Amino acid sequence: MQYVITLASGLVFGIGLTISGMVNPEKVLAFLDPVGRWDPSLALVMAMALAVFSLTNAFLGKRIRPLFGSTFHRPSSLTIDRRLLSGAALFGVGWGLAGYCPGPALAALVFNFREAAIFLPAILLGGWLADRFLSATRT
Repeated sequence: MQYVITLASGLVFGIGLTISGMVNPEKVLAFLDPVGRWDPSLALVMAMALAVFSLTNAFLGKRIRPLFGSTFHRPSSLTIDRRLLSGAALFGVGWGLAGYCPGPALAALVFNFREAAIFLPAILLGGWLADRFLSATRT
């Protein structure tokens, strides 16, 4: 049952990304260009996502365990440190350059295969390199 719920959640997420235009990098780049051809429509998408998250979090925050799992997967640290800020900055730069982030890039494989097929291996390589770099600096 857990896999069915996971699949359904992913499909709803992908459909939402597609309907909202998040899979269109030109729309995303227009949102990120407030002094040029700014398209504020994605701000509404983000506000609605925040509202859904807030309501869901308020409901689930009172539960001991998830409905379809054994434990909640929450961050182990709430510290805002250099690693978090540099990762957020790299994510933002990548999003601004490509117009994609991981979720929309997966959904874009259906509509914009060539661009998404270039972006996804690049993000996997970047994640792998970051993991190698960070594990080398911890030892």
